[in-house]
Amino acid sequence: MATHEPFCRELRITGDASLLRERPCVKELRPTSDADVGAVTDVVIIERSVRDPETFSTIFDRHAPHIHRYLARRLGVPAADDLVAETFLAAFRRRDRFDTTYPNARPWLYGIATKIVGQHRRNEEREYRLRQAYVPATSEASHANRVATVVTAQSLRRPLLEALARLSDGDRDVLLLIAWEGLRYDEVAAALSIPVGTVRSRLNRARKLLRERLGGAPASTIEEVLSNG
Repeated sequence: MATHEPFCRELRITGDASLLRERPCVKELRPTSDADVGAVTDVVIIERSVRDPETFSTIFDRHAPHIHRYLARRLGVPAADDLVAETFLAAFRRRDRFDTTYPNARPWLYGIATKIVGQHRRNEEREYRLRQAYVPATSEASHANRVATVVTAQSLRRPLLEALARLSDGDRDVLLLIAWEGLRYDEVAAALSIPVGTVRSRLNRARKLLRERLGGAPASTIEEVLSNG
């Protein structure tokens, strides 16, 4: 069976033209932490990029691994490889409209990526139904309890994915940005351009529906399955 070769992606900006060049990966991209970002915030870089477009490539370097992971979880790796480029090209074209009250661009990029996912909703639903279960290795600590949780999570994975596919687009987007990407309520609100109160109501509605469709499974078990993507 053919394997999908990973690619490193380099964003090169020249004037108003945006090019994404692919080359085979020597090593996998490592998601950056807040410590990696250093003293120069995203908002400073984006403001500079309005005058000097090449500067925007730093935003790609910082956040592409996170956005790629999110897209891969929602649509699969092959689609993510294409759509991460589309996400950053869209962000580049909108950089002059970035809300400078937010020093971190990642929620903004998640919002753009989520809209792109919405354009591929049918494919996403198909991926939910076809994705195979994945359970990470258990640790030695609390081994018996962990095994029991994993076994339960395995049995719930397929019905959970089917339940996710039945959520409304807005409820699913909120749930996955929080469960998968660890965004705070205010960051989800910024990403999706909705009030924090709407984030809370959508999340509560999504969790309630999942519990109902999974026969009242404990919230901790549902979170376990979700967090493992």
